[in-house]
Amino acid sequence: MGRKFIVGGNWKCNGTSDEVKKIVSMLNEAEVPSQDVVEVVVSPPFVFLPMVKSQLRPDFQVAAQNCWVKKGGAFTGEVSAEMLVNLGIPWVILGHSERRALLNESNEFVGDKVAYALAQGLKVIACVGETLEQRESGSTMAVVAEQTKAIADRVSDWSNVVLAYEPVWAIGTGKVASPAQAQEVHFELRKWLQQNVGAEVADSIRIMYGGSVNGANCKELAAKPDVDGFLVGGASLKPEFIDIIKSGTVKKTA
Repeated sequence: MGRKFIVGGNWKCNGTSDEVKKIVSMLNEAEVPSQDVVEVVVSPPFVFLPMVKSQLRPDFQVAAQNCWVKKGGAFTGEVSAEMLVNLGIPWVILGHSERRALLNESNEFVGDKVAYALAQGLKVIACVGETLEQRESGSTMAVVAEQTKAIADRVSDWSNVVLAYEPVWAIGTGKVASPAQAQEVHFELRKWLQQNVGAEVADSIRIMYGGSVNGANCKELAAKPDVDGFLVGGASLKPEFIDIIKSGTVKKTA
């Protein structure tokens, strides 16, 4: 049984209610492969989650962009996993490089978040990836392995986890890891999982690529054997997101 291709759209801190309605209309009208072939998850800002969930076609799912590390309480400005479950939001993105860099979220903090969200019944897209300095110093795999280990130390059931490899130097910069570079890291990450978590998890877990994915480069990236989907930033707000969703069909013909 092959791994089902998954495409996520991370809208980040973008959108007005009118703009969000236009994006939802674009998605609702799109002709895309069935959810048996490509799983689609979009992640609007917190304030638009209920609106998007109520208006979006049922074969597309919704994710939050973050959640708190434990149960709610006196944590001003945070949103708990329990709140997301209460709203019927099935997915959450955790450990995105922007939160690691801008808000100093450590590997351990991200690992704790992943474990707590899973315990509350959420599915998690867990992000890992290296900076340009780390890549140029040859430490890509050491960094990605350390980030993944912090999750592996806290998680025993990986069935509701998708990993997203996002080289920080390629996010929003227009620079893209070449298909060969992406495949190399995905392959090495899967090998690390095989050696440190288990062969079954390594074989079944989906690893998305994120970092300036667009309509022009998605097919070549999707064709790589260890690339199981995309986590898309800026392009997820545009019509080319539909082309990126469709690129998942290359797995069926490969």
